[in-house]
Amino acid sequence: MLNIADTLHAWCREGRPFALATVIQVSGSAPLPPGTSLAVNTDGEAVGSISGGCVEGAVYELCAQVLKDGGPPARARFGYSDDDAFAVGLTCGGEIDVLVQRVEPATRPHLTAALDEVVLGRPAAVAQVVDGPEELLGRTLSLLGDGSAYDGTLGSDNEDRAVVARARALLRAGRTGVVDVGGDQDTCPEKLAVLVHVHAAPPRMLIFGAVDFAAALSRAGSFLGYRVTVCDARPVFATAARFPYADEVVVDWPHRHLERTQVDTRTVVCVLTHDAKFDIPLLALALSLPIAYVGAMGSRRTHEDRNRRLSEAGVTKAQLARLSSPIGLDLGAHTPEETAVSITAEIIAHTNGATGLPLSLGVGPIHRAAPAGTLPARATA
Repeated sequence: MLNIADTLHAWCREGRPFALATVIQVSGSAPLPPGTSLAVNTDGEAVGSISGGCVEGAVYELCAQVLKDGGPPARARFGYSDDDAFAVGLTCGGEIDVLVQRVEPATRPHLTAALDEVVLGRPAAVAQVVDGPEELLGRTLSLLGDGSAYDGTLGSDNEDRAVVARARALLRAGRTGVVDVGGDQDTCPEKLAVLVHVHAAPPRMLIFGAVDFAAALSRAGSFLGYRVTVCDARPVFATAARFPYADEVVVDWPHRHLERTQVDTRTVVCVLTHDAKFDIPLLALALSLPIAYVGAMGSRRTHEDRNRRLSEAGVTKAQLARLSSPIGLDLGAHTPEETAVSITAEIIAHTNGATGLPLSLGVGPIHRAAPAGTLPARATA
């Protein structure tokens, strides 16, 4: 749903009804994850995609029918048919379950409020019932900010409280996902599957070392949806003019800035300084923090010397094992731009639990779910 937040926000503000088709489950290899949506308004305008083009026509027709009939939400499954190569289905071989429902903005002001937050870049989540009793299917509630406030209802106070508790955890992790609740008297008698659409604050990329490689990496990080900070102790190099793609440029000793700044389990740290007096205290601190990724630039000789110094500084073997050094994947990179691709490729592979090997050498589905709490916010929907 939040992959098309800008358009849905405009339609809700205008009070225009629309049909919303949402991927609620994926089996095997499929191009887009749960939470991705396509919407059609009463003028026949469509926005979004749920399959990269394979089944859009059929989903559009379902949306048009739901808008016309005004009936209850409808579920449909699309997969590949070996028997009929011209059948509507996914050419990638996977299966997707889709929920199609009519949305009346006037009856869901909480949805408009959540979309207000999303378009302003603030954290929000929308919980949507995707499996359960027919009368609850498609119901939504919204969480704003850190999730301490919510509006809307999924059926009863018990059901709402049970879902909100689980949705807050996903909001903190910055991850869209399905949660199962209910089926017992302590929470709610009805068993529900609820898809929590999450828009979290962008994850952070902290780049230490105001060098040419940092300029290219800050641009790549911004493109991937990170909030990028470049930090260096030398004011002559750490200037906003040299790093136009960084959200902030900080003049400070690297380890001191890391001590003072806010990080979480989605934060990535890239150390490009090549200087032991900066690297050692910075990496010793970074490797002790619960962050997603720590990488350091340098030759293999530099890496060996750095590891020795870190060990002498009290860094444990388990902590050293978290360090990606030399930083990046082996792409044969030479230029700052190529090196930025190498580094970000390693970050993507690391945060998604992937191998970094060519897909042509692998087996099985090429699309996979990422580990909890690792996806950049703008990469999920």
